[in-house]
Order: sequence, then C-alpha cells, then structure tokens
Amino acid sequence: MISPALERFISQAAARSRARDEPADCVLALAPLMLDLIERAGTFLEPQHFRSDPLGYSRNLVYDAPDESLSLYSIVWLPGQWTPVHDHGSWGVVGVVEGVLEERSYVRLSPDRGADADIDLARGGTVLLRHGAVTSFVPNPDHIHVTGVPSERPRAVSLHLYGRMMSDFNIYDVGARTRRRITVAHNES
Repeated sequence: MISPALERFISQAAARSRARDEPADCVLALAPLMLDLIERAGTFLEPQHFRSDPLGYSRNLVYDAPDESLSLYSIVWLPGQWTPVHDHGSWGVVGVVEGVLEERSYVRLSPDRGADADIDLARGGTVLLRHGAVTSFVPNPDHIHVTGVPSERPRAVSLHLYGRMMSDFNIYDVGARTRRRITVAHNES
C-alpha cells in the first residue's frame, strides 16, 4: 500500500513530467515536489528502503511506473561508498533524506558526445548535499559525476527520481578515456 504522501508525489510528478518536453523544464517543475517529499520520507520509507551492502551503495526501488517513464529509488551510501564516474541518459531530481551526500562533477571536453572512446574529461566542482537538499540534472549536456560518502562521514540516504527506469547508465574510465553502458541492479521493494 502506497502512503498518501508518496501517492501524491507520484501523481504530481507524472503529470508535471508529461506536460513538459524539455528536461530542464521538467526538473524545474519537479524539484519543489522532491523538497516536500523528503520532508515526508518517514511516512512512506519502510525498512527495505534502508537496505545497505558493505560491498557498495544500495539502490532500493521505491516506485517504477508501469510505462517506465518514472522511477524512484532510495539509495543508501555507507561510509566510503561511491558510484563510478557516470552519466544517466535521463533527467533526474535528487533529495537527501539523511547524512551528507557528496557529488564531484566532470566536464566533457571532447566535442563528440556520441563517442565511446577518446573522451577527455576534466574534474569540476564538488557539491555537499545535506539533509533537506535537492539537486537536479539533465541529459544534454551530459551530467557526468561521481557521487558518494567519504569514509570519515556517516551513512547517507537519498531519494532519486529519474525520467525513465534507471536500469542502466554509462560509466567512464577517465584514464583510458572511454565509456561503456552497464546494467545496474536494485533491490525490489
């Protein structure tokens, strides 16, 4: 059974995302909804949404739309856990429920966004997202980053809404100057 807060969020997120063609307009409309959702996280997040794994960050599915147009995950980051350098191929809105999530950005210097080799990335800035913070990204230009929690910080939990079923994404090998698409697993609710 879906809580009223989550049901309201999903209904409004679906309507707002369908009404907008541009990813930047979509995240602009959805960010305030995420701000409200993270304040109500205690009303719908259940123990299975806080599952973690000592071997890597855990993606816990909260909601997936039947048409795969939206997916919502609770991601649990234990100290020292990081994503690989990646992009999403989608718009997304992220809200921090607990702890401090760190995002380290990369800028693609290579002009051919479709290439999987000869990719030059430069390190960009770092953003620290505390409980209550909301951030967003769009796929064009690529939003390339690494996200996680340094080993000296406690666990972080964040909610991630994507404009598709997030079952795969591109990862980058900065030194080899390559990228490849990988399938990513998640825990079912």
